[in-house]
Amino acid sequence: MTRLQRAIEEAAGTLAQAGIDSARVDAELLAAHAAGVDRGRLRFHEPDEPFYDSYRAVIAARSRRIPLQHLTESAAFGPLLLEVGPGVFIPRPETEALLEWALRQRLSPSPLIVDLCTGSGALAAALADATPEARVIAVEDSAAALIYARRNCAGRAVEVIEADVTVPGLLGEHDGAVDLVVANPPYIPDGAVLEPEVAEHDPAHALFGGPDGMQIIAPIVALAARVLRDGGLVAVEHDDDTAAATVALFEASGAFDDVTSRRDLAGRPRFVTAARKGSS
Repeated sequence: MTRLQRAIEEAAGTLAQAGIDSARVDAELLAAHAAGVDRGRLRFHEPDEPFYDSYRAVIAARSRRIPLQHLTESAAFGPLLLEVGPGVFIPRPETEALLEWALRQRLSPSPLIVDLCTGSGALAAALADATPEARVIAVEDSAAALIYARRNCAGRAVEVIEADVTVPGLLGEHDGAVDLVVANPPYIPDGAVLEPEVAEHDPAHALFGGPDGMQIIAPIVALAARVLRDGGLVAVEHDDDTAAATVALFEASGAFDDVTSRRDLAGRPRFVTAARKGSS
């Protein structure tokens, strides 16, 4: 066993003792980050002496439950590697199910796509890359998150707008013209118990959606009903326990057909999709 392999084994043990389920994976990812190589190249790499001091420092930080993504300053989302850090919600694999659904939909030749509560810009950037003929509008009201959204969407056909999605009349100039609305809003019920990485490091503004988690979802449904063209599509992520409530909001609006509850990659109810009814 090489010195690097021993260091990784020890680091994995330290992280496991700290209660981190992905201890081995995190130990390897942090070693790769500290060494400046891909994880798959670690077995062929023998770093210089300064590496070990840096590695011990990042392992100590991770053992204090600082998110891995804050230490690497990046987060994977679908095919993308996004820049993230303190002040912005770290995109989760669960949202990739919503992205995959969106990418399967047949849109107009030059679609207008709106990403509400864009956070790091994950959905907006991924949809812009996959649909180069699209115009994408990403909406976010957090100044800290907007820094990351603009960085991650730079060089893409994405217009990043600072705005509150609950404000009546938002995007009024696009009423009846949008092909697709996606949203991963704050939806965790107030007071929910969360892992330290989430509770202490993700911004509360991006997490909590009121007593029942529906405070932001209701205005999003109303906004989607107004801006979508006839037959336009919408997908909204929600908490594990609010699928039925989200479906009920869409149905009660009277503006949508094909309201469907959908599951994430782990099989949990995760987002609701719907199609805007025709005006006739």
